Amino acid sequence: MPFKPDRRSLLASAAALAGASLAPGVAWSAPGLKLGEPQPFSFDKLKDLARARAAQPYAPPRRPAPEIVSQIDYDAWGKIRFDPERAVFAEGPGRFPVTFFHLGKFFPKAVDMHVVSEGAARAIVYDPAYFDMPPDSIAHELPQGAGFAGFRFQEARDGDLDWRRNDWAAFLGASYFRAIGDLYQYGLSARGVALDTVVADRTEEFPDFTRIYIGAQSGDALTVHALMEGPSITGAYQFTMHRAKGVTMDVECTLHLRQDIARFGIAPLTSMYWFSETRKPTAVDWRPEVHDSDGLYLWTGKGERIWRPLNNPPRTTASAFADEQPRGFGLMQRDRVFDHYGDGVFYDRRPSLWVEPLGDWGRGSVQLIENPTDDEIHDNIVAMWVPENPARAGSSHDFRYRLYWQADAPDGGALGRCMATRMGNGGQPGQPRPKGVRKFLLEFVGGPLENLPFGVKPEPVLTSSRGTFSYILTESVPDGVKGHWRAQFDLTTDGDAPVDMRCYLRAGDQVLTETWLYTYHPF
Repeated sequence: MPFKPDRRSLLASAAALAGASLAPGVAWSAPGLKLGEPQPFSFDKLKDLARARAAQPYAPPRRPAPEIVSQIDYDAWGKIRFDPERAVFAEGPGRFPVTFFHLGKFFPKAVDMHVVSEGAARAIVYDPAYFDMPPDSIAHELPQGAGFAGFRFQEARDGDLDWRRNDWAAFLGASYFRAIGDLYQYGLSARGVALDTVVADRTEEFPDFTRIYIGAQSGDALTVHALMEGPSITGAYQFTMHRAKGVTMDVECTLHLRQDIARFGIAPLTSMYWFSETRKPTAVDWRPEVHDSDGLYLWTGKGERIWRPLNNPPRTTASAFADEQPRGFGLMQRDRVFDHYGDGVFYDRRPSLWVEPLGDWGRGSVQLIENPTDDEIHDNIVAMWVPENPARAGSSHDFRYRLYWQADAPDGGALGRCMATRMGNGGQPGQPRPKGVRKFLLEFVGGPLENLPFGVKPEPVLTSSRGTFSYILTESVPDGVKGHWRAQFDLTTDGDAPVDMRCYLRAGDQVLTETWLYTYHPF
């Protein structure tokens, strides 16, 4: 999925830049780029800067030459490409070259870019000559030093892919960033923080990464630092990134609040879910399914594995899953069958994104925000950790976590997994179908289900917030897949209030599957 137009974007402080080219042979290796004078840099200095900025009034973002940038629409912006021969690490010791995104109508705010080596940072001075663009592009008129919208890491120079044409991680727009998984596709995004997402009488805030510091590289590892600024917050981030199987990022951040935050979202993930096999409006689209993610996966502090299929709800909903010391959560793309999508944009290859907390996260909740959507161009899903303690102005917060951009969670557990949630009219075939009754079929596969003794049938354990269950049964799915079982039940309810349900399979005292949670919106 291509990058969408900017949600909101950035603030950049104008540093004094000197137009000197980098001497050859330095570890940073940025051929043909104009760089500023060296300035001392470390993560501790960046944290000090974020703390100092938090005590100052918020300064609005710098928007260079708006009369020019506003004319670089999405089509024109897509025709402007950074010259890969000028990439940072296009030569020298670093394996992964760094290229940059141009400013445009939907990405109008400039991010200060720096290269770092041996405790010193040098600003990269924008020049239109860095970019390949049509001769008639108005972007030629931008002045030197205007700035960049974002950056990305290209594949390894010594790898099998053409690094000039293939990238694996990108930071673009506000504090959004994303990476490919081991199936070589982009999909959902992460961001630095989520502030007041879906809070009554408050407008969601999208702070920006305003300064980026590109560090040295060693093997498949590299480091990036970022300063984040917004009206309510400042923050210093360190990303230690590994390009191996998929992408792994160790994130460390220190956050300072200028104002109270009602919903303080840590390690937020943003994705798109339009429809799947669970529920699809008649003939709304030719494809069977359209989504970047199909469920929220939780591994709680007490060890329970939970699968919550995503919804495209009739109205915005927020679900909270209380926990203490969570072991992980993430938005997953479990359905990997091409024919279930049939689309050349390869939804079957979109990465899953798993968050592994590091250190003491205490008490709080994983919160899931689901917004209605009528198209695939809108990211309508947010998942994040929200601490239990109130986020007050003047407070500081430190978090560490690891992000896994892969086809699946790094530790999926040994239990059977829910691979599909289906629904239809309740009742029995050949008989009049009663109103207000919905049939659910859940498909579980793998784990202990593969080794059930002959004649042992799993038992579904069901609970709901309201309504009654009937026609409850389990059966083996006759598709030749070992350990593939289906749980079936009817739910009878009235009214249009949502119904929260839980189900897992067991045999005697043995739990066979993860727990299926679902919020059903009657229709």
